[in-house]
Amino acid sequence: MSAPTLSVWAGRVAQQDWAALARELDEHGHALMGPLLTADECRALAGLYDEEDRFRSTIDMARHRFGSGEYRYFTHELPDLVAELRAALYPKLLPIARDWAERLGRPGTWPESLDEWIARCHRAGQVKSSQILLRYGPGDWNALHRDLFGDMVFPLQVVIGLDAPGVDYTGGEFLMVEQRPRAQSRGAAMPLPQGHGLIFTTRDRPVRGARGWSAAPMRHGVSVVRSGQRHTLGLVFHDA
Repeated sequence: MSAPTLSVWAGRVAQQDWAALARELDEHGHALMGPLLTADECRALAGLYDEEDRFRSTIDMARHRFGSGEYRYFTHELPDLVAELRAALYPKLLPIARDWAERLGRPGTWPESLDEWIARCHRAGQVKSSQILLRYGPGDWNALHRDLFGDMVFPLQVVIGLDAPGVDYTGGEFLMVEQRPRAQSRGAAMPLPQGHGLIFTTRDRPVRGARGWSAAPMRHGVSVVRSGQRHTLGLVFHDA
């Protein structure tokens, strides 16, 4: 697939308002970014779904009772676009991850280098690529879940919409549900604009209470697609 130089994608990541995104993550556990990909780049990336040799496995969600629809895990030979976005996002998310860990009294020992962090995952037995390309059609949905594959966890991840909601498909909102301490759960439903990234917590977020900080567990999923076809790219910062 044709593409700009790698620095263009890194530049789009750098141009985001990271202070504002950090505040949104603190308050809600998710934050919508500005555009990371052009419409042409989105279409080209979605088109890779049919190139089977790019993927290590295909998951039928209905078979596993995860919902309905299908997704594929890339091999470690990632497309340049995917590898560059992941590498550019990690150092921007790292200070937020460390801040959250400090509030929750957890070790925030993720290294400065994404390569070193992935090497640690591999030494711990998490050796499979976790980058995901998802495809949903009419009637498809994704059950609420968390992307935890072992003890090695990075607390933030990113999903990028590859189709235009309301144009290419209807329904298919990104869902998040937060389990609040001593209270009813709180939900959010968000359409993903084409080319935009949504940062969200992998597992939980810090919430201040009368006795200090506590962890509010969060899960994510996708509402039923009513019509059309919905593709997304999932960027996870720990391997499986």
